[in-house]
Amino acid sequence: MSDRRLVGLGKGGFVLSNSLVLALLSSFSYAKKDLDTSEDVLEPIYVSARQEGEQAKDLAFSVEVMDSDTIEELRYTNLEDVLLSEPSVNLNTSGGANVSSIYIRGIGSLYPMSMDDSSVAVMLDGSPISSRNISLGTLDVERVEILKGPQGTLFGGLGEAGGINIASRKPTSYQDGYFRAEYGDDNQHLLEGAFGGALTESLSGRFAVRKSGYDHWVTNDQTGAPMSSPENEAFRGSLLWEKSERTSVLVSVEQQTIENMAEMFVLRPYSSNPSVSLTPGLYDDDEKEVKRYSVKLSHNLDNSQFTASSSYTDSYNIAPVAYDRYLNKLLNDQSEEYWQTDESHEKVFTQDVRLSSLPGADVFWVTGGSVSQSDRSYDTPYNSSGTSRARQRDFETNRYGVYGEVTFPVAQRWDLTSGLRYSWEDREYDGAYYNSGNVTTEHRELDDHFFTGRLALGYELTNTTRLYASFARGYNPGGFNDYATQSVESEPYKAAKVDSFEFGVKKASADRRYTVNGAVFYNEVTDNHLLSYDSQTFISSVVNADTRSLGAELSTTLALKNNLTLKGGVSYIDATIQSELVGIGGGDVKKGNQVPDVSPWSANVSVSWKRPLQISGLSAPMLNTRLGWKYTGVRSADPQNHFDLNAYNKIDMHIGVSIENAELYFWGNNLLDEEYDLYGYYGSATAIYGAPGRGRTLGLGVRYDL
Repeated sequence: MSDRRLVGLGKGGFVLSNSLVLALLSSFSYAKKDLDTSEDVLEPIYVSARQEGEQAKDLAFSVEVMDSDTIEELRYTNLEDVLLSEPSVNLNTSGGANVSSIYIRGIGSLYPMSMDDSSVAVMLDGSPISSRNISLGTLDVERVEILKGPQGTLFGGLGEAGGINIASRKPTSYQDGYFRAEYGDDNQHLLEGAFGGALTESLSGRFAVRKSGYDHWVTNDQTGAPMSSPENEAFRGSLLWEKSERTSVLVSVEQQTIENMAEMFVLRPYSSNPSVSLTPGLYDDDEKEVKRYSVKLSHNLDNSQFTASSSYTDSYNIAPVAYDRYLNKLLNDQSEEYWQTDESHEKVFTQDVRLSSLPGADVFWVTGGSVSQSDRSYDTPYNSSGTSRARQRDFETNRYGVYGEVTFPVAQRWDLTSGLRYSWEDREYDGAYYNSGNVTTEHRELDDHFFTGRLALGYELTNTTRLYASFARGYNPGGFNDYATQSVESEPYKAAKVDSFEFGVKKASADRRYTVNGAVFYNEVTDNHLLSYDSQTFISSVVNADTRSLGAELSTTLALKNNLTLKGGVSYIDATIQSELVGIGGGDVKKGNQVPDVSPWSANVSVSWKRPLQISGLSAPMLNTRLGWKYTGVRSADPQNHFDLNAYNKIDMHIGVSIENAELYFWGNNLLDEEYDLYGYYGSATAIYGAPGRGRTLGLGVRYDL
């Protein structure tokens, strides 16, 4: 019942989109002249997509990278914000802290069936974290890499659709740090700082901390105040011990806590000031806490590199899921609200050991093995009627894998990439369902083993242009339904499998002033995951359905003169359901229906401009501006295709003046004040609900670099 989908409602979307596209094309016409005289160049983009440092242009799949400046200046305060800004990436979220899921190129669970039902691997500094943690903040992040297409070699059953690599800033041997503070509409406030440097000759450290919050933009009609006031606290401490030129150890400890981050179930269509009617204080105990500990050992041999990465993550979440009085009246003809409290706790230990080529080697190769052990619970201890229908669900999952991948030349200008992983998993489920003093218990087990990997051929058409063609096999393992209310609903669901084909081109100009990347792709998913849920009976069950997606994407970056940088991308995806599903909760699904959440058209543009100012009495002032635009097209709201959510445009802006190490800036989010949804759901013909996005907000900030 807690799983939602990203949808959007915009006004004048195509008009603005066409205007911006024309403006972008116009800027391209001037770009050629600017490139002839510019002294500005683009730095090579290095990524850790295969867990070792490589240039993005050398990989046989698409990778989009967002740097720390863009993340900070456009106020992408959590990973959800980053992903929502990227074409060909769609999100399923109700605005809560524990219910997000991700689609890449139309691949993803139609409705996720459990917390570990994820089609996208999420890695933080080389160690996996749950995709349900993408509501966490982007504290002291250096970059975010979005790997498109199945990533089964290194990530196994976690990388069916792709992967997300989050790289935080590491300790340095020199003093480094910053402080920033912001305040704006809706009581949006943020304090963040980081400091690092050498502690001894061989030991460096870094510490980062953030405290932020806001007043919710949805009003509670019973109080006239915001429905909640979320608060976020986070810190990370890292130590880097460089024992020698060959050996290093990185240790990190971090914790993030989110309070009062309420899920939204708001009756549609929304009023100009969206509102609900709920008992005051319902979200006072809403909390998500994630603690993470990791150790990474690296040692360079004469012709290879040994790496061992260990991590332990402890996640806890408790939150009510509430139908307010307006919605519950239409759904169930009850004048009072209905809510239930969901409580989850997960402890995950992971270990990865690998041997790989040294950076810059003529032949890239990596081989290794990994193990992961997860103990988690997903309970419903009580609801608005008491504890008589409590449910307890406990899950244990053990994952193991061995893998290898190599890229090597096979002829002049030709290279071949081949990767393969063998994975095996065992899962256990114990459930207890209470019904007015009676309890029903059950125990289930599930074992699986599978191969994933890729085969790709690359061709250097010129010294600056690379073509590639690839085939990849992805896998999303089966499991058990987190939301079962009785034993019949906990039947295991099948594993999903995807065959993915991609053809692409990557070009970087010889003068390093522009890059162009393009790809076309085709994906066939067998037994995709669909949670069947009835909003009126609260009954959920597991369903599998085949899906297919095909499309194309194009992105470019231009370094113009006078420190002007332009980056843009556009994506087209046609994603459809290939199965006929009759008699499921929410209504029948017809073959040919559109995959929910996936917008056929999406695009973005980011413009960054830095320019010296002439201001008397000030020492070398600099204007720093950044504009970010994201267009999300029309998409279906559910697998039944009951209704569509309209397109929308979101424009964010940063304008600052810096003097030496300090900057004072003005920021604006959703400048057009567009109304859009974070998800939409069809409860009945008269009860359609969703989550409205935040309207226009403005504010001020200050940053100081040490």
